[in-house]
Amino acid sequence: MAQEARDDLPYINKYKNKIIGAANKYGVKPSIVAGIISRETRGGRGAGFTSDGWGDNRNAFGLMQVDKRWHTPRGQWDSQEHIEQGVGILMDCYREVAQRFPNMPDKMRGALAAYNMGAQNMNPNNVDAHTTHGNYSSDVTARAQFYASNGY
Repeated sequence: MAQEARDDLPYINKYKNKIIGAANKYGVKPSIVAGIISRETRGGRGAGFTSDGWGDNRNAFGLMQVDKRWHTPRGQWDSQEHIEQGVGILMDCYREVAQRFPNMPDKMRGALAAYNMGAQNMNPNNVDAHTTHGNYSSDVTARAQFYASNGY
């Protein structure tokens, strides 16, 4: 995970100002946003990610892979508007996790898992149980730690 984050750093850096702007708007650590973008699209260059910003069999859009089955994607795939939409969705997940599981000690990890698979599918005792590869929130958190030590 750390190696992938390290490999993605030059690509993530292209969006640094947008990431920091969106994170500040919603009160989220920029490193978390960078971690999501690294996990979702490897900074806009991941396998299965098309040049027009679509991934997941054309169901998910942009750097943050907003799922069109649940949301109407906004902005260009690498725009400030798109990143802000993704961070807004993350914060909606945070609020839902906090409401459903008020005693959960690490609500951001829960929000990250919910960003990937929905709060309604979450097991509060094992937040990654139903996430992609069973490690979404722990992977994004590890990537975020790397980005935090690299100016995010």
